[in-house]
Amino acid sequence: MKKAFTWLDKHKIEYSFHDYKKEGIDAPTIHHWMKKIPLEQLINSKGPTFRKLSDKEKAAAKEPSTAVDLMMKNTSMIKRPLVVLGKDQYLLGFKEEEWDTKF
Repeated sequence: MKKAFTWLDKHKIEYSFHDYKKEGIDAPTIHHWMKKIPLEQLINSKGPTFRKLSDKEKAAAKEPSTAVDLMMKNTSMIKRPLVVLGKDQYLLGFKEEEWDTKF
């Protein structure tokens, strides 16, 4: 996240930050993301939050019907940053080369 904030500030790009770790996230928003972003990309399976899940929860995270509840309860398992560029355009994760072309 720090690299993303630094990049945005350096390029003088205004943004609003929704901290879903503190503010939470609702099911309709996650469902909307899942229409545009594959579930296996949306979940940060390499992060400590995901790794601490039980095997049963990890299996549930692979199913769209149960993954939403898990992401709402464990918001840190959502890959960040997730940038909304437009109604249906997103950047997931910070890749400077990609950001250079999208902004």
